[in-house]
Amino acid sequence: MSTPESAADQLPIIVGSDGQPYIGCDAAVALLRAIAEACRATADDPDCNLDTIAVAIDQEADALAVRAIAHTA
Repeated sequence: MSTPESAADQLPIIVGSDGQPYIGCDAAVALLRAIAEACRATADDPDCNLDTIAVAIDQEADALAVRAIAHTA
């Protein structure tokens, strides 16, 4: 069984001349829109609460951080 790709996995990462990982403005906007859509999609779910949404956002942030580290290692 394959793991679904996260929103963070779809963002392009650029390594700047300073060696730091960056995402472009369009990618940042796409990430924020994905977060907003996830919130809307779960708003009416009685089994979902703000803690559940926060955990999902943390997981996306972790995935993006891991990719950023991999791009600069």
